Amino acid sequence: MALITLNQASLAYGHHPLLDNADFALEEGERIGLIGRNGTGKSTFLKVLNRQESLDSGTIQYQQGLRLNYVAQEPSFDPGKTIFQVVSQGLAELLSCIDAYTNGTPDTDMDELFNRIDTLGGWGWEQRVEQSLEQLRLNGKLLISTLSGGTLKRVALAQALVCTPQVLLLDEPTNHLDLESIDWLATLLNEFDGSALVVTHDRSFLDKITTRIVELDRGRFRSYFGNYSQYRVNKEEQLAQESVIQAKADKLLAQEEIWIRKGVEARRTRSVARIARLEELRAQRQSRRDAMGKVKLSVDIGSRTGKIVSELENVSLSFADRCIVKDFSSIILRGDKIGLLGPNGAGKTTLLKLILGTLQPDKGSVKFGTQLQIAYFDQMRGALNLDDTLENFISPGSEWIEIGEQRQHVKSYLGDFLFSPSRANSPVRSLSGGERNRLLLARLFARPANVLVLDEPTNDLDIETLELLEELLENYKGTVFLVSHDRAFLDNVVTSLIAYEGDSIWREYEGGIQDWLVQSRRNVKSSPNYSSIQPLAPPSANVSELVVREKSLPDSTSLKKKLSFKEQRELESLPEQIEKLEQEQQDITKLIEEGSIFSTDSQKANTMLSRTTQIESELLFLLERWESLSAKV
Repeated sequence: MALITLNQASLAYGHHPLLDNADFALEEGERIGLIGRNGTGKSTFLKVLNRQESLDSGTIQYQQGLRLNYVAQEPSFDPGKTIFQVVSQGLAELLSCIDAYTNGTPDTDMDELFNRIDTLGGWGWEQRVEQSLEQLRLNGKLLISTLSGGTLKRVALAQALVCTPQVLLLDEPTNHLDLESIDWLATLLNEFDGSALVVTHDRSFLDKITTRIVELDRGRFRSYFGNYSQYRVNKEEQLAQESVIQAKADKLLAQEEIWIRKGVEARRTRSVARIARLEELRAQRQSRRDAMGKVKLSVDIGSRTGKIVSELENVSLSFADRCIVKDFSSIILRGDKIGLLGPNGAGKTTLLKLILGTLQPDKGSVKFGTQLQIAYFDQMRGALNLDDTLENFISPGSEWIEIGEQRQHVKSYLGDFLFSPSRANSPVRSLSGGERNRLLLARLFARPANVLVLDEPTNDLDIETLELLEELLENYKGTVFLVSHDRAFLDNVVTSLIAYEGDSIWREYEGGIQDWLVQSRRNVKSSPNYSSIQPLAPPSANVSELVVREKSLPDSTSLKKKLSFKEQRELESLPEQIEKLEQEQQDITKLIEEGSIFSTDSQKANTMLSRTTQIESELLFLLERWESLSAKV
């Protein structure tokens, strides 16, 4: 049954349509990941659902008595209040009724108030707040003014969950959260009894939590069943089909345009129907929702550094009574791409400053390479002047910028980052969060640098720009230091990790996140200080599973055993079974993507959703069995 239904919804800012006769439905128990380009209106759509924005036209319907809560991208609270007070505000209606019941006048309808209080959860509201704080691991006595961005996100979630909503609307919930907190949030959402609509560009997070991906694309919603990995496959197929259809339509239009422009003799024989068809083709071409362009990323590497960028030997640093880095040694070479991994507050930024010479160590030595040109990307967007224009922010006092040996007009350069020439003189404050990050990247790459320091560059960026940034960094010849909690981004970019392991200890590992999970476990067990050193909250079950799987792998001789007759027959039948399941999956996905089944036959839609989950499990089993049997051949 649909909790929220949107029909023929339209909303535009100026000439830019965010919603264009769009339809949408949120079903019970769904966890939807809402994705799309920066500036397409995802955050605005959440505000529409939360009744903070109004549609220009169309209708939006809610299930009667629906309890809905919204967590903003950048939550804002009274800095003078405690966490307990702020979370209690999630029960504002209940507290108002209790106050009216306790201090009511003779005219107050006590029976009605008592029934309303009972409906909203009764008198044990303080216990509910305490349970919510415990669930989100928050200290209710702390002041809001003392909290980090990640803790503020937890407070906002606690405030939203304390009233047991049926629908959660979350705007970029993983921003400012460390890896452990992101895993915790994924578990929380998977165990949540209600429905959730989440705007995020964290691909790993989407894979863990979503039952459906909805893409906001040129004013319309496109629905894809499953997680983000399944969406990628379906999206590629859809774009290929769309390209073929548009190419045929363009070819037909070109033929008709040639025909209509022929000489007098041809025009005498023109048919009215054919002319009408031509007009229809022209209208279709004009109204076609062409795909948006792609960001063009390039960076000037500047001067070539020496082979060694930085060499640290037994470096230690403390602030007041707190030790941040203890006996850390490392050699950073030109071309290294290093990710820094650790919980919020562990000291990642401090360690970076040590590596690059901004801070001097208390003990140990640091040697630096030659000709270092360092460019910083600040996650807090401290470099942004909100009153500046886009053009002046990129190239102050000049209409031209030089990247390497190429000279480019600033409006053309902004166009590479998907900012139209008409927006070049717009103020920075008019941009969305993702567009501001994209503008910072444009400024960063406009300056020569052989060392890039990127502090949470993935926050608010759309997935397509993330993938292009990954490709740029992979091909970048300089050195990269990357602070990020986006697992997929780290795995695709870094060549090594410097990870915090507790007690001020940092250790370097080769490879990405998955390599670190296995290596850190082995190193910690072999360390003489094993009892005091713990790796940064890797999911222990997953690491144990990896270790057990490694130990249980059969040796090469056992893999070469000959198949039995029964196994041979099973191996031959597996491709056909897999093909049938994949075909069934495609048929169901096609119906679900169309979307109409949710409004015409919700029971059948729910049955189909359940069946797709079964198909995934069956396919996984058959594929693993096929791989196992094939290895013996």
